[in-house]
Amino acid sequence: MSVFKDIREYVAIRRVTSLRLSPDGARLVSVVQSLNPDGKSYGTAVWEIDPAGERPAARLTRSAKGEAGAEFTSSGDLLFTARRPDPEAKEGGDDADVPALWLLPRAGGEARRLLSRPHGVSRVRAAAASDRIVFASPVLPGPAEGDAERRKAREDAGVTAILHESYPVRFWDHDLGPAQPRLFASAVRPDGAEEARDLTPEPGRALDEQAFAVTPDGSRVITGWTVPLPRGEMREDLVAIDVATGERTVLASEDGYDHWGPLAISPDGRRVAYNRERHATTESPVDSEVRVLDLETGETTTVALWPSAALAFGPDALYVCADADGRRPLYRHDLSTGETTRLTADDAAYSEPCPSPDGRHVYALRGAVGQAPAPVRIDVATGEHVALPSPAAPLETPGTVAEVRAEAPDGTPLRAWLVLPSGASAGSPAPLLLWIHGGPLGSWNDWQWRWNPWIMAAHGYAVLLPDPALSTGYGPRHIERGWGRWGEVVQGDLEAITDACLERPDVDSARVAAMGGSFGGYMANWLAGHTERFRAIVTHASLWELAGFGATTDVAGYWQREFGPPGSERNRLMSPHAHVERIRTPMLVIHGDKDYRVPIGEALRLWWDLVRHEVDAKFLYFPDEGHWIQKPGNIVAWYETVLAFLARHVLGEEWTRPDLL
Repeated sequence: MSVFKDIREYVAIRRVTSLRLSPDGARLVSVVQSLNPDGKSYGTAVWEIDPAGERPAARLTRSAKGEAGAEFTSSGDLLFTARRPDPEAKEGGDDADVPALWLLPRAGGEARRLLSRPHGVSRVRAAAASDRIVFASPVLPGPAEGDAERRKAREDAGVTAILHESYPVRFWDHDLGPAQPRLFASAVRPDGAEEARDLTPEPGRALDEQAFAVTPDGSRVITGWTVPLPRGEMREDLVAIDVATGERTVLASEDGYDHWGPLAISPDGRRVAYNRERHATTESPVDSEVRVLDLETGETTTVALWPSAALAFGPDALYVCADADGRRPLYRHDLSTGETTRLTADDAAYSEPCPSPDGRHVYALRGAVGQAPAPVRIDVATGEHVALPSPAAPLETPGTVAEVRAEAPDGTPLRAWLVLPSGASAGSPAPLLLWIHGGPLGSWNDWQWRWNPWIMAAHGYAVLLPDPALSTGYGPRHIERGWGRWGEVVQGDLEAITDACLERPDVDSARVAAMGGSFGGYMANWLAGHTERFRAIVTHASLWELAGFGATTDVAGYWQREFGPPGSERNRLMSPHAHVERIRTPMLVIHGDKDYRVPIGEALRLWWDLVRHEVDAKFLYFPDEGHWIQKPGNIVAWYETVLAFLARHVLGEEWTRPDLL
């Protein structure tokens, strides 16, 4: 039986999540996620991958709570964070409740705890040519050296309250504060670590969710820095922090633009690459590009690519993974000529690029709609790739992938991936599921663990994965088309590409459903109020009443730039809730209570509106999940409920309530 048929087997699949190369290019490691023995949670471990591709992957770390944040020191030792007890700590003196920084020697032997902080250690970065390391750690307001005492005083007093003096107050699925993320510097010594120094005392909320990098000589940290603006707005600046003095210098700051991660620093320490993003307005969309700043001259170079979270310098080039026509190729930007060329020519989606120090290869994770990410070695001269032995076994998908193209009502070319189940044919056409991606700035161009179309294919469905207006990888015009006009323009694109797909004899035009999450959930709600062509609609983490959403989401300022202020005319015209009286299609509403990007109030209002209008609907509610459903048991419940709902309304079967619900 296919692992995609049994969802419990699916959630147990091992997943390769990252890739890191040692400074000398001799060692390659990955953080790998797998199901814990209890079957109720996921854990992570660090695995080593042979860059030559000759030896099988080998697991390096093992503990009950797992390891994360793999990073190499300049000497090739491996750093990672872990919530594990310190074997050298005195009885009663160890605190394994928060992640500490550990070191696994290159020469072999046991890992040892390098340093810890009262609130834990995260996101460590090591200098490539010195013993300096920099890490992030949250600290309660006040001097870093009194953090433990202040934390204990709060606990002893039973205080959990957070006093906010700026915006925002939460992010995706977690509260911000009362602790402030700060950057600390230390050095790795043969006998341990130098005492950590606070580089950013009292930063406020400036370092929340920021990427940072360290120059090869360890002298400076480059990081994003949030600057609060009037009326709840924010700007992201790029700054350099002197590791010796803590002095902060602004490298890039511009009204109406953000300068932030992903970040990369060249091997010679001269250049930094980052993302420059233009603030949107109600009239013009967000725009993004890669920039390279020469730290010596202050000159900047633009790389005209919309980046994913992946930038990396080789000895003479910058490598960028960027969306393009439903793929995510690896691009090479030559630092001497300024020429940008596409390095990989296949249909894959690349991530985690790690250029070799000799400039001959780039190691990366290679995925696709039909292939889970796995490590490869790419030849810079030819662009060809060689698969490396992976910590995860290859997966056999239950079907095939095809490409569908169409024309939008305004003449714009459209495209989509179509996942077809095994056995779909003119004599046995498959029912179709239209899946609408989130974002809205994004693309169906890579493997999806969370919304995996192969589970649906294993149950006999064809899945259409379109990139309508607002999708990335098709130039600025494709985003401009749908900016501030989500419903009408995107619906036209979705219907056009669906019509083209339904012309295929192996797809059943009489049995069609639509699904979407986040922005895709918004569009699912919009479709429900504007067409009756779908037999069922599944809406996950969806926007419903835009005035309420715009005031309660975790990043209200971002959305106000497009929607206008809550209660504006654009809010009214774009809001799906205004069309609830026209909904006749059965709907499954799904939402997590810890979703701060699209707050639970959206689902509660949607559910009430459907109930009072007597729509045939169900509400799958997760009290302990956020925007994504991440716990293994809840993932099973999600798929089982969706499959049962679709079986009832698309296949005409009796409703069968999932056993554990």
